[in-house]
Amino acid sequence: MALPIYILTGLTACGKTNIAIKIAEHAKIEIVSADSMLVYRGMDIGTEKPSRDIRDVIPHHLIDIVEPWEEYNAGRYIKDFDSTVCKLNEQGKPFIVVGGTALYLKAIMDGLFEGPSADWEYRKYLKSFAIEKGPEYLHKMLADIDPETAGKLHANDQKRIIRALEVFKKTGCRMSSFQTQFGHKNPRYDCIVVAIDYDRNVLYGRIEERVDRMFQRGLVDEVHVLLDKPQKLSKQASQALGYKEVIDFFNGKYTLLEAIETIKKRTRRFAKRQMTWFRSFSDVLWICADVNDDKKLLSEKVFQYFTKHGFSKL
Repeated sequence: MALPIYILTGLTACGKTNIAIKIAEHAKIEIVSADSMLVYRGMDIGTEKPSRDIRDVIPHHLIDIVEPWEEYNAGRYIKDFDSTVCKLNEQGKPFIVVGGTALYLKAIMDGLFEGPSADWEYRKYLKSFAIEKGPEYLHKMLADIDPETAGKLHANDQKRIIRALEVFKKTGCRMSSFQTQFGHKNPRYDCIVVAIDYDRNVLYGRIEERVDRMFQRGLVDEVHVLLDKPQKLSKQASQALGYKEVIDFFNGKYTLLEAIETIKKRTRRFAKRQMTWFRSFSDVLWICADVNDDKKLLSEKVFQYFTKHGFSKL
């Protein structure tokens, strides 16, 4: 019998972290993160990581587990996740999973497709095509050979589009057929998923407020400290939303105001890509939040749904 896993997710800036904290406070449970940036130590402001004070009261897992110069991927995450879940269950500690990294969530729900090794020359070739002809060109290439995978990816999701093209080149098989073949037919986890959503205009307003708050709290100083370290930031850390643009500001590519506006624009695009991913997930309860809904009300709705589907803190 698959182990039940209760997941709270949603688009960036929807407030899922604060909702989860409210649930954890009420139910005396722990939180397991499913966020690809919260794993990094020293990247706190740009990720809106829960404070140390909060984590001292409510145990959080899979946060601050690697240095920002280390590479960390979905393969490492799912191993760490499985280990964490095993320990929590052995100790009888109830928990919920919270985060918005779609690939991590898909790995939890469906297993992880490793696929063939990277072809770095082919990736370089495809990236040059994207620069020359635009990201839509690669998306059309993928749509011609694997319309199912292309339909799940935004044209700007270059990383995953290139990976799908690479898989086809190396194997002659579509990514979608591989994922069907290698996904868990009998999943280890029975995932009960709730996702928070807002009207687009409301969400975009929340994104604006979040980015402004990051800079007010000292994002520029945080990035400066990271760049001052002797070790070079990992590719993943240096490309993170907010951090990449501030690094570009330090390098003279943007003024500070341009960096802020670029982060807002890219975060809106990221939210659209998240929605494309989340729509591919099955059996998700979407809670459409109102601008006036407070975190306590939303946390009660989420917790009621979890308890209705068997969640117990005992």
